[in-house]
Amino acid sequence: MIDNIKKIITRILPLIMVTTIMTLNAYGTPRDTISPDSRCSVCGMFVVKYDVWITQIIHQDDSLNCFDGVKDMMAYYFNPEKYGAIKKDDIKEIWVKDYYSLKWLNGREVFYVTGSDVNGPMGPEFIPFGNKAAAEAFLKDHHGDHIFTFDQITQMEVNAIRTGSKMKD
Repeated sequence: MIDNIKKIITRILPLIMVTTIMTLNAYGTPRDTISPDSRCSVCGMFVVKYDVWITQIIHQDDSLNCFDGVKDMMAYYFNPEKYGAIKKDDIKEIWVKDYYSLKWLNGREVFYVTGSDVNGPMGPEFIPFGNKAAAEAFLKDHHGDHIFTFDQITQMEVNAIRTGSKMKD
């Protein structure tokens, strides 16, 4: 009986471990290598010139869209059909860089500061932070006016920040 249990455990344990690892990595990873001729899918600017600000959307088919900042990424997010994507449900992953550490973060789990004295490549920007304490410190130090979570950002907020900073639209 004990031998049978050991056999079952040795067969099932690797499956459990693999499933756990796959679940932990289900969100994937951002693309670290971006072509020098890659352009923002919304405004058309070359994104590699603004490495600090690059954001990414990866679709279900693993295609990549790059942006020169969060505000253009969010414009795309709210209306992907306008920029050549099939539909919003096709968006699998969203990647942004933490303003201080420059580490890639899941864009849906980040805090964004607006209204600060720090501008992105095209003016006012949603500045991303991996934790609320960093966002609050930045807000205070750089005279920001609001902290948003991803789900709190509306198309109206995006349009307000993008006013006057559109290139290709």
